[in-house]
Amino acid sequence: MVKRELEVRGGKVTVMEAGSGPPLVYLHGFADVHGVSADFLPFHEGLAQSHRVIAPAHPACNGSDELSDGNRVEDFLFHYSEVIDALGLDRFTLVGHCVGGWLAAEYAVRHPERVEKLVLIGASGLFVPGSHIGDIFLNSNPDRGTDLSSLRRMLFASADSSVAMRWYPDGKGEIEEEMRRYAMLRFGSAIGFKPPYFYNWPLVQRLGRARMPSLVIWGAQDGMTPLAHGEAYAVKLGGCSGLKVIADAGHAVHLEKPQDVLALVRPFLEV
Repeated sequence: MVKRELEVRGGKVTVMEAGSGPPLVYLHGFADVHGVSADFLPFHEGLAQSHRVIAPAHPACNGSDELSDGNRVEDFLFHYSEVIDALGLDRFTLVGHCVGGWLAAEYAVRHPERVEKLVLIGASGLFVPGSHIGDIFLNSNPDRGTDLSSLRRMLFASADSSVAMRWYPDGKGEIEEEMRRYAMLRFGSAIGFKPPYFYNWPLVQRLGRARMPSLVIWGAQDGMTPLAHGEAYAVKLGGCSGLKVIADAGHAVHLEKPQDVLALVRPFLEV
């Protein structure tokens, strides 16, 4: 894996790369590379076995500069257009998790000619009546000063699992990881704190423009972005091959069940 800084208008972007082959841009979520981990995790390493995986850190995350030009969805989409241009990419596969999936979907409907294939994993971004996105900011405040079990329940199938405790321990964790978690929440507050909360009203009606082959993957016990959101993406995306649900997994399904997710993604990318 190579970590480098990319200069775009407005500042620097931390970029991680691994593997060789067709380019694959990965946009991260909360429990993810850049969001908490400084390195690629088994899921990303699996993608890099067949692709050149390029993972930019969102503004304010893991060393990337904050966005100074606003905090609307359009501002972040313009930022990512500049990042992709600076990377010299013409056509590429786009994979996103959580809020990264939201940005991936927004990019795909605006630039369908550049996205070869689209994979969304637990993506936010839609308003689904009666099925609201969970409040990650409320749950990121530890109970009794140390207990993050409510946040872990939102992000993982089990608050007590080893992977949940590894990345979101009670009390203070490693200082670098704490800083990445804080920075990711800061980015999240910029794009999704005020109403509308982690969604963009027009997106659901625009999804039909994304006619490239697409795949939607969800954890059956997603406590942040309910399964109804995955169903909505699968129905509305113009080229979707369907919704794939992984049992005994939560929002961070790619951390909890990386091999199960890769077993779905790899054949889709190879076709």
